[in-house]
Amino acid sequence: MVRKKRKLAESDYESEGEYIEELDDEDGGEVDTFRLGEQDEDFHDYTDLLLKDDAGNRPLWVCPDGRIFLETFSPVYKPASDFLIAIAEPVCRPEVIHEYTLTPHSLYAAVSVGLTTESIVAVLSKLSKVALPPEIHRFIRDSTSNYGKVKLVLQHNKFFVESPDSRILEEMLRDPIIRAARVLDGPGSPSGFEVRSGLQDRAGAQLAAVQSIDLTGGDDEEEDTQTALPGGAGGDGEGLLEDPTKKLLSFQIEASQVEHVKAACLPDKLNYPMLEEYDFRNDKVNPTLDFELKPTVVHRPFQARAMSKMFGNGRARSGIIVLPCGAGKSLAGISAAARIKKSCLVLCTNSVSVDQWRYQFTLWSTLQADQVCRFTSEHKELLAGVANVCVTTYTMISFSGKRSEEAQKVMEQIQSREWGLLLLDEVHVVPAAMFRRVIGIIHAHTRLGLTATLVREDDRISDLNFLIGPKLYEANWLDLTRDGHIANVQCAEVWCEMTKEFMREYLRLDSASKRQLLYVMNPNKLMACQFLIRFHEEQRGDKVIVFSDNIFALTKYAQALKKPLIYGGTSHAERTRVLHAFKHSPQVNTLFLSKVGDNSIDIPEANVLIQISSHAGSRRQEAQRLGRILRAKQAKPGAKREEFDAFFYTLVSKDSQEMFYSTKRQQFLIDQGYSFKVITNLLDSAGGADLLFSGREEQLNLLAQVLVAAEGALEQDEAATDDIASGQRVVRRTKGHLAAMSGAGGLTYMEYRGGAGGRGGT
Repeated sequence: MVRKKRKLAESDYESEGEYIEELDDEDGGEVDTFRLGEQDEDFHDYTDLLLKDDAGNRPLWVCPDGRIFLETFSPVYKPASDFLIAIAEPVCRPEVIHEYTLTPHSLYAAVSVGLTTESIVAVLSKLSKVALPPEIHRFIRDSTSNYGKVKLVLQHNKFFVESPDSRILEEMLRDPIIRAARVLDGPGSPSGFEVRSGLQDRAGAQLAAVQSIDLTGGDDEEEDTQTALPGGAGGDGEGLLEDPTKKLLSFQIEASQVEHVKAACLPDKLNYPMLEEYDFRNDKVNPTLDFELKPTVVHRPFQARAMSKMFGNGRARSGIIVLPCGAGKSLAGISAAARIKKSCLVLCTNSVSVDQWRYQFTLWSTLQADQVCRFTSEHKELLAGVANVCVTTYTMISFSGKRSEEAQKVMEQIQSREWGLLLLDEVHVVPAAMFRRVIGIIHAHTRLGLTATLVREDDRISDLNFLIGPKLYEANWLDLTRDGHIANVQCAEVWCEMTKEFMREYLRLDSASKRQLLYVMNPNKLMACQFLIRFHEEQRGDKVIVFSDNIFALTKYAQALKKPLIYGGTSHAERTRVLHAFKHSPQVNTLFLSKVGDNSIDIPEANVLIQISSHAGSRRQEAQRLGRILRAKQAKPGAKREEFDAFFYTLVSKDSQEMFYSTKRQQFLIDQGYSFKVITNLLDSAGGADLLFSGREEQLNLLAQVLVAAEGALEQDEAATDDIASGQRVVRRTKGHLAAMSGAGGLTYMEYRGGAGGRGGT
């Protein structure tokens, strides 16, 4: 008997890279099929799916388990991609094949922008290479049977529960909470419900119109399709357009009972999650904030599409917009505020981003600086006029302790005002408990969350669907890179050998924090950092950011290289001064940052990022840090066009736990289509360069400093929060010991494993 393996011929199986294993003997033999990847947990065999006759013209593979694969080389890639973003969650979007998955939350988002069960099924059937599996039919029908069927509409300053189906409203009114909240003093139909014409939804109509495109068309046909769709690519839903073919039924509820009614409709109760809409044009009670975008403002196509999803039917929808860092999230938020023209409250993560948001409002709109007030520990500005914009932080609003008299006055003004729009910057960082507290304090008619990374390591990101609203729009990072809207980044992982002395201590010690500091303070890593800074500053004239979560490493690196740094303990005035010097001074070209720079700090001049220490395997942090250099760069005068205009380096100590964390951290960016180049011999390029810590004596001195460092110095940086009561930094009680206070940390008192009274190791 002969066992042999050959590659499948094209007639055997369509996918490349498949192999069969044949058992061949003199009696005739038999064939045993072996496919690469079959032993993987996520392996699925789709060979039984029947292809349509014209499958080559269709861009999608729709699988029974809810996975959808999109061919990016299809002539109808653009409309197919826009449709999938609306109905499915992106899983992985490399250059050639994109993977999406249908989820209940993604279908909830789909119906929120005007798509119906029938239109979703029809478009998928149109674009799919295979007959739509019955499991997909059933899943879409079950997921959309209740979602999108009920809306909470603020119209003429009254709250209405709205639905096209009277049976749903009757079922809701059987609930005692909703029945008690109903207002019965208005005119209605014999059924007891008010009847009005439905509204045309441009965003939903545009997406549903994909089912009428010509699948055999070329690139020109694709462009014609985009412009021919109702509302165009940037249909913004300007004005209310009634649809006489649709009838909507509604009943009014008490404004004070809105939160109770919404809670009664959640999936664990009546299971009719409410979509919230604000008819801001007919709001005659709340004063108008009369401002416009400046005439020079031109929306990019993806920004216009995001706005069309929010204002597709002429009302303002609550939800989340996902755009990469540097792609113009701030302009999207300001555009929404300019459309609604009511008081707007902006919540940020720190006081630096508060100043940046205020600047952005005055940059892109006709608002003056005195119409945009700040509420931070440094600036407690009273609300000016009857309508204005207020920018503050999450902690300033959610703080539950005793406030200073000045802060209390501002807080009372914020609580007493009805806000037309609540803008939540970096919404992915908001814990559910904090956001619920904010919702209880702030009376806002529309909530818009902005983020670049709708991902959390605790998998609680789905909470935002019901706390804020569904995802309205998500852009494709690689598409924006190809179109020149964000920088084209070269990502590289630099492997740095640990010196034998550092590696010996790394293997010997049990303390996790000391082991971490050893691979962060690896002398070869420090030399690689210095070499990269020198190369990009001197030979390319670049602006460099160096990130480190570990404060001990951050200060040692910055002091050794004589560079400015910002961390949690840096005062607001010092942060502002250092950032201004980095942006505008040719003498300051490198800035060291702790994790306070992960979110909401706008540094468009930076085009090189070096990461020497990070927060374990956080995918979100990796993407947020990349975003610091994603702003599209203008070519320098006289410089030739290069393939990459930004560079992202992650320095990793070889053969340490850091390599595992680095691989995990990169997963989100890899799913967005980025690839990481591995550099194993960076210091070979340095030649005889005079680098710090290149001598053995310097390395041993550094090792001694690391080994005697106090435990408190090894902790990660905690982004400093505002002390709302006094305006001073919060004093925190941290774990320590007498060895650190005596100045002989680690020299006199050594760690050992002992009884209950001893200082044990970790």
